[in-house]
Amino acid sequence: MRVGIIGGGLMGREAASCFGRWFALQDFPVRAELTAVCDLREDLLEWFAQVPTVQLRTKDHAELLASDQVDVVYVAVPHNLHEKLYCDVLAAGKDLLAEKPFGIDLAAARRIRDAANASDHFVRCSSEFPFAPGAQRAIHYVQSGALGRVLEIHSGFLHSSDLDTAKPANWKRHSKTCGEIGVMGDLGMHTVHIPFRLGWKPQRVFAQLQKGFAQRPDGQGGTAECDTWDNATLNCDVEIDSQTVPMRLQQKRLAPGQTNSWHFEAIGTEGGVRYNTRDANTIFIYEKEKDGWTRIDLGHAMAFPVITGGIFEAGFPDLNLQMWAAYAAERAGKLAARFGCATPEEAVQSHELWQAALKSHAEKAAVEL
Repeated sequence: MRVGIIGGGLMGREAASCFGRWFALQDFPVRAELTAVCDLREDLLEWFAQVPTVQLRTKDHAELLASDQVDVVYVAVPHNLHEKLYCDVLAAGKDLLAEKPFGIDLAAARRIRDAANASDHFVRCSSEFPFAPGAQRAIHYVQSGALGRVLEIHSGFLHSSDLDTAKPANWKRHSKTCGEIGVMGDLGMHTVHIPFRLGWKPQRVFAQLQKGFAQRPDGQGGTAECDTWDNATLNCDVEIDSQTVPMRLQQKRLAPGQTNSWHFEAIGTEGGVRYNTRDANTIFIYEKEKDGWTRIDLGHAMAFPVITGGIFEAGFPDLNLQMWAAYAAERAGKLAARFGCATPEEAVQSHELWQAALKSHAEKAAVEL
């Protein structure tokens, strides 16, 4: 699997590190290497000069897409560029791993989905946190039926970095580049990926959205206007086995005390599961017979085994490697029963939820999906 990257910023370089560590995956059926990169910034292209497998560094994405040394393209650029670049990738005959949220708005997401469906190319959307060992354990627990009748669901991803008023504004703070959905597009796929895959898709939503600071430093001695939503709490109704179940989804850039924490919780009449990356080595299980929660030491075994097995604690680079392994395995028809990356349809469903959330907040009322 020969990979080209369009967008050599934070996530583009993080992806490059995955391919540099690909050999850490044990007995993995697919080989992968980074062969090409495209970015408009010379300093970022220069960074990729240290990657020995990279044969092409260019400022023209058409040149990358024309390369016969690229099979799969990963695109990590501002949301307003998603539709154009994703569709160009597909038109060039390449497979695609697309950064969330799959376009700047619902209409763009649907057009990307339709282009993917019209092609015969393999397309998935990024979401790393479901590949944490605790998240995987929680998924298996729910799938086992141990919850009994589901009573409530919680999922969230919380940052606190935007509490720093001196932090310069970037493209994620402007609706013209990030989209009106704001933090939902930035963090939301992390919160809905597991619920959607478990079949828990909202029928209605009541949303509470918050904006942080109207201005931030622009990084050049001046100030920049910031108009995107920074916090989003979505109270949803989900139909499970003919029962209406409350599901709360949280995406926050303004969450005091939360440096970068992702959580998932599902509670039922017979059992429950609770996991938070703040305590990455621990999962909590509720059992009706014990009438209480049990703290369990997880270990660190991954869905796709690595050299160290379950010995050492996983960090974000490890989750990113696991996501890429899931993409490569599914593309090769070797995913089996393991958890896979978000599909184009799930990406569109996330946008349908964000669109309903915007309407709910504007009308201060619950909105049907």
